[in-house]
Amino acid sequence: MKKQHFHPLVCWFLEGMTENQFKRFSLSYHSGLLKDNLVPIQEVPGIHPKLLKKLQINGIESFFPVQGEVIPAILESVSSGFLVGRGGYQPSDICVSAPTGSGKTLSFVIPVVQALLERVVCQVRALAVLPTKELAQQVSKVFNIYTDGTGLKVVLVTGQKSFAKEQETLVQRTEMGYCSLADIIVATPGRLVDHIDQTPGFSLRQLRFLIIDEADRMIDDMHQNWLHQVVKAVFRAEENSGPNMLFQRTEPGSITAASTCCPQIPLQKLLFSATLTRNPEKLQQLGLYQPRLFTSVYSEKQAIAAGTDTEQDAEKKYSLPEGLSQYYIPCNLNSKPLFLLYFMLRMKFTRVLCFTNSKQASHRLFLLIQAFGGVKVAEFSSWLTPSERQRTLKEFEQGKIQLLISTDATARGIDIKGVKCVINYDAPQFIRTYIHRVGRTAGAGKAGLAFTMLLRVQEWKFLKMLRDAGSPELEKQLVKSEYLKPLLQQYEEALSKLQKTVKDERAQKRA
Repeated sequence: MKKQHFHPLVCWFLEGMTENQFKRFSLSYHSGLLKDNLVPIQEVPGIHPKLLKKLQINGIESFFPVQGEVIPAILESVSSGFLVGRGGYQPSDICVSAPTGSGKTLSFVIPVVQALLERVVCQVRALAVLPTKELAQQVSKVFNIYTDGTGLKVVLVTGQKSFAKEQETLVQRTEMGYCSLADIIVATPGRLVDHIDQTPGFSLRQLRFLIIDEADRMIDDMHQNWLHQVVKAVFRAEENSGPNMLFQRTEPGSITAASTCCPQIPLQKLLFSATLTRNPEKLQQLGLYQPRLFTSVYSEKQAIAAGTDTEQDAEKKYSLPEGLSQYYIPCNLNSKPLFLLYFMLRMKFTRVLCFTNSKQASHRLFLLIQAFGGVKVAEFSSWLTPSERQRTLKEFEQGKIQLLISTDATARGIDIKGVKCVINYDAPQFIRTYIHRVGRTAGAGKAGLAFTMLLRVQEWKFLKMLRDAGSPELEKQLVKSEYLKPLLQQYEEALSKLQKTVKDERAQKRA
């Protein structure tokens, strides 16, 4: 096999679905920060001049390592056109596990748009499925930037418009029947299944790319069994198909003489996540075809710092942004709000994203900080409408909000610009939750801070969870009680205001 060179990215070939069968193409890792491994866009082979120009217009002169390796890999799979090639060749599915802020979205947008540039008839050939409306909007926006002026049509299907309005953007009825109005669809699972079941003329028979972003979350929550519905729609037999039809589609299987007789369009799955599972049982749900795994790894220096300096251990780590500095703060329940106020008022922290484990906790903490005063604070949870969420995020990015208190609604892939510090007010119970939370800062090679408040009973379990995942040891950050004393009187007054506000809210709900 031809040896390939990789930046801080490993490319593995998953021959099967067992841990022992993970095989590497190569492991050429160079220590250094993300920004030290940038690849000039002109040096990445195969990118169309139109897209190179668009990249430059958008201020992108270099690719991050994940982009520099994944883009050519996807482009290679369509180098001979859309159909399965000679000898029954079908392209491998691609899995990408890389830290937040490493450029995963552009890694699939560029090659997918390029693959569709020469299309003649508008058909749904690319489908991106995401777990939330906000994430879908974010991906749709990037697709629109790079399809602008190409004639390709991107349609967002998330339920923000009425069902009838979405149907009008997907298909059009003509004298000859139905025709597609979308080349690329960006959707949430539930709404997508609704259109598969209820929209006349909506067809996925020409689908070439199925992009599953935030793949670990999508695996954990197979809402309405959406993946089965999509695959069924792709390979669904139609009235005009038959044994004499030139192009037929069958689900991948063993290569036989019969299977190579008729060329067909393969369905290639592209999976992206910051914490992609390698659990064989979970991956089996996706029906992956000879998948290749691209994943970031720690440098030798980081592995030794984590106490696991073997190559095998280094490969098992979750990837965190390299510019991230992580700390934990020993505390008790009563001191947690005071620590947060200390950081905001005395340490002058700005652009802080603070996570709690529930909507109720987020709301109470928001009301308390608001009652204390002196901090521009807002809350972000599923209780807000989509428009309220958008407005809140925009004000946070503009610096109008210093502290954004959130549930994990913002921890999953939403691109929030300018987050300088993440504070885990409530300690996350799972390692993947921690990785996604702290990944909101220090993206794209920048520096960032992450603090986790730990009760005494939580310390051992939480720190062990990080050690088991191969995360670097967290540094302990102590805050002396004398630093909190100037805040106490005003804090007691804020607690009284909070009690009154909560009581009033409960009375309103009963009314």
